[in-house]
Amino acid sequence: MGRPTQWLSLLLLLLLPGPLPVAGMEDAAFPHLGESSQPPPRACPPRCSCPRVDTVDCDGLDLRVFPDNITRAAQHLSLQNNQLQELPYNELSRLSGLRTLNLHNNLISSEGLPDEAFESLTQLQHIYVAHNKNNLISKVPRGALSRQTQLRELYLQHNQLTDSGLDATTFSKLHSLEYLDLSHNQLTTVPAGLPRTLAILHLGRNRIRQVEAARLHGARGLRYLLLQHNQLGSSGLPAGVLRPLRGLHTLHLYGNGLDRVPLALPRRLRALVLPHNHVATLGARDLAATPGLMELNLAYNRLTSARVHHRAFRRLRALRSLDLAGNQLTRLPMGLPTGLHTLRLQRNQLRMLEPEPLTGLDQLQELSLAHNRLRVGDIGPGTWHELQALQVRHRLVSHTIPRAPPSPCLHCHIPNILVSWSSNQNKKMVRVG
Repeated sequence: MGRPTQWLSLLLLLLLPGPLPVAGMEDAAFPHLGESSQPPPRACPPRCSCPRVDTVDCDGLDLRVFPDNITRAAQHLSLQNNQLQELPYNELSRLSGLRTLNLHNNLISSEGLPDEAFESLTQLQHIYVAHNKNNLISKVPRGALSRQTQLRELYLQHNQLTDSGLDATTFSKLHSLEYLDLSHNQLTTVPAGLPRTLAILHLGRNRIRQVEAARLHGARGLRYLLLQHNQLGSSGLPAGVLRPLRGLHTLHLYGNGLDRVPLALPRRLRALVLPHNHVATLGARDLAATPGLMELNLAYNRLTSARVHHRAFRRLRALRSLDLAGNQLTRLPMGLPTGLHTLRLQRNQLRMLEPEPLTGLDQLQELSLAHNRLRVGDIGPGTWHELQALQVRHRLVSHTIPRAPPSPCLHCHIPNILVSWSSNQNKKMVRVG
């Protein structure tokens, strides 16, 4: 009887319920009855996507009302391509951790941008409020950006900002700002109060008629100044007005009605972009102040060979790209820098090519001569002798020119000619555009 009794006792022990749980001893990580082991889903506004806990993407949903259930943990919020007309302060003030706010392409007007809209968003580094439709933004409320000391990029292009819509304090507190895009607005002057951290200032396609030195005084660290398609004319950029910008790398002045190269530019300037202006003369010292230029673009101006001084390029020893396309030159300029890699002369009135202007250009890789008045017979003997680095461009004509042609080719008129050197075939080639 002893053994059956033992088995019965063991069976009873297994069937009896375990000890009652003691308060505070439960394993919170262990799923209870009816629960899942998966973490609870993150809150995300309807129709939006939240790929990470700090990212909310509501792009292109035709939203007319600002979402009201965005997580406080959001650091990156995209509301671009919607129909939003205003920014509710109560909703924005909750999102104090935001670093990126994208409101590109909405219906926000100045009335929909309250003075305190960004007051609580002190961590913002990128703000996009560009391409607003309908009424657009004509002003930035005073103090609206006064607390965004970490803001690095600000995009306000394609609005209707005017001079009166910006004051000296609009940008002055943005001590980390590096990129400011105010292009495609209605500004007539450079904004005041620019921070010294600013590296890129985009003011293209405004109505700027005058650049004042005082407006650039604080932006001594500027590297890229883009002023294309404004109304500077012959007096809008006085000599020396940009000289204090000692670190300026690129100056873009496309389509401003300038009648000469601006004088007394920053000495360290590397790229000067001046196409589609009215420049008709290039004097011996017009470029003397910028010996470090690597790119010079004077395409589609009014230059003639008689008014390009033979020493105009003498000091540009670092120049690698020279674009003189679309002018009225009848012969190659003299005194070209020997370090040139690219020389564009298409759409001029060239009637002959002589070896002297090309002497020493042994680093030239591209020479564009399309749409001139050249005939192959107008190319002087020895013209190609030193152009060892030219690359192949455009279509190949049915013949090649020997390395040292004894006489001009006996080929008929070629209206669109581009000459290139093919190093792998050890011969020069005429190519037609």
